[in-house]
Amino acid sequence: MAQDFLTYEEQIKKLRDEKGLTINNEAYAIDVLKHISYFALIGGYKNVFINPTMNKYYRDVAFEDIVLLYQFDEELRSLFMKYILKVERKLHSVLSYHFTQTFGERQEEYLDNNNYNYVPINRYEIDKLIRKLNYLANTDTHYEYINYHRTHYSNVPLWVLVNALPLGSVSKIYCFSKFSIQTKVCKDFDNLNERQLEQILSVVTKFRNVCAHGERLFSYRTSDSIGDLLLHQRLGIPKKNSEYIYGKHDLFAVVISLRYLLPKEDFLRFKRQLIKLINSLIKDIEHLEKEDILKEMGFPSNWEKISLFRKLQ
Repeated sequence: MAQDFLTYEEQIKKLRDEKGLTINNEAYAIDVLKHISYFALIGGYKNVFINPTMNKYYRDVAFEDIVLLYQFDEELRSLFMKYILKVERKLHSVLSYHFTQTFGERQEEYLDNNNYNYVPINRYEIDKLIRKLNYLANTDTHYEYINYHRTHYSNVPLWVLVNALPLGSVSKIYCFSKFSIQTKVCKDFDNLNERQLEQILSVVTKFRNVCAHGERLFSYRTSDSIGDLLLHQRLGIPKKNSEYIYGKHDLFAVVISLRYLLPKEDFLRFKRQLIKLINSLIKDIEHLEKEDILKEMGFPSNWEKISLFRKLQ
């Protein structure tokens, strides 16, 4: 059934009278709903506070608790985006370097399907990718550095073009590159083979898009997953039907990925900030247990031990 339009006052009444949510300050609640919207705030963040058998909020859960979880997710997106962008920058660098070293610096090389793994199963996606690269290299855009190289040199090298590509597009270049190129790129990301890096990039790209579009991050899951890695085993993550229950297609999968993709000091900084965020949330929301939020995020209880292991392969 279609849902009826409700005024802000009616939304508050529904939350308080029908769902049992504590509203301490109605004016504040209305102001928040104006800025965020009922759908984005309540629809996105209510589940951890709802008693599933009653379909009502647990006793004494307040509107402010949901806002705190929403704000936590905002900060979580900023944190993950910051470090995913570091990975993205490195991938730009090493992939364009090895591709250019192998095939040359002319743009015709990355626009040539012969320089990719152009087997039948890949042809449609490679052609689609090349059309995108061709458009970006040969059309006036707001990327002044691309326009400059096209105008002054009649050539836009790959190391210039990649700076205008999102992680998803750069990941596709890697995915469809010849195996020799993939092998060289993997050597710049320790402890991962070609297939493992491809799987990681696919999952991390989807989480990056969630961060970029301001969608709910903490409980997001992807349909695909990263491969089984030594870290899963080292952390003793339990399995269900031969698959690890944490760290495959949840937010912890991204944490594991960053452990492999980031320099040690960068990862440790990321981890410290993440611990601080989680602990602050638990401190601020007395109705939310740490194990509950960790489960929603796909984190095992011992996740903080992730940086203790030196050998990752």
